[in-house]
Amino acid sequence: MMKDILEEIVASKRIEVAAMKEEVPPQALHAKVDALLSEGRRIISMKSSLASSPSGIIAEFKRKSPSKGWIHADSRPEDVVPVYARNGASALSILTDGPYFGGCMEYIERVRPMVSIPILRKEFIIDEYQLFQARLIGADAVLLIAADLSLGECRSLTATAHELGLEVLLEIHGKEELDYCVCDADMVGVNNRNLGTFHTDVQHSFEIASLLPKDTLLVSESGISSPDTVKALRGAGFRGFLIGETFMKEADPGQALGEFIRKVES
Repeated sequence: MMKDILEEIVASKRIEVAAMKEEVPPQALHAKVDALLSEGRRIISMKSSLASSPSGIIAEFKRKSPSKGWIHADSRPEDVVPVYARNGASALSILTDGPYFGGCMEYIERVRPMVSIPILRKEFIIDEYQLFQARLIGADAVLLIAADLSLGECRSLTATAHELGLEVLLEIHGKEELDYCVCDADMVGVNNRNLGTFHTDVQHSFEIASLLPKDTLLVSESGISSPDTVKALRGAGFRGFLIGETFMKEADPGQALGEFIRKVES
């Protein structure tokens, strides 16, 4: 059994966010975001994009993971992400954690002008400071992980995200986190990967699907490698499918996505 990686990541994230606040104080960050909001730049709705898509694929730019190590170390977001968009992705997920996933916030800034579909900031968000960052760099939605947060923190962060015009994908893993669905998130994701042990089982989404709120857009995350699995999950009520490693392990992730979507829609 691996030790609980999630606890380690969150502890490291608290130190990282504190250091960022030293470099750019919250008041300075808020002022930048206020200026952006006054320009009236609206987000692109990830929820709407997934709801109207026949495939619902959220293609993830992911260079590394704690369980697999480097997946595609030399890949650059500007080479992969626009090809994802051209090849039919409904939305994009970009990891901004550096130490564990080989990402950074600059990746979103670099590709935002290159694509016209929604971008999810995939991050371990534990502080509203990170929501202001997400808005500033051009994200349309943020991930909130129930396992990282108390119910009160999750409610508060969701409310702040909405004030900033961001959508929220709430990630739960088990039945014990179903009460987080009251937080008013725009989408609810079921992570098929246990964040403590990194064991992955897509059956997890099927088991929990009937317990989730009927009026919520549902996303299945992790461990999806077959178009037939996506078809089956759609049958169970899911409309979004977050897929990273399946594409990123290929020489041309964008081409791999295109072939995958053609099979889903056939």
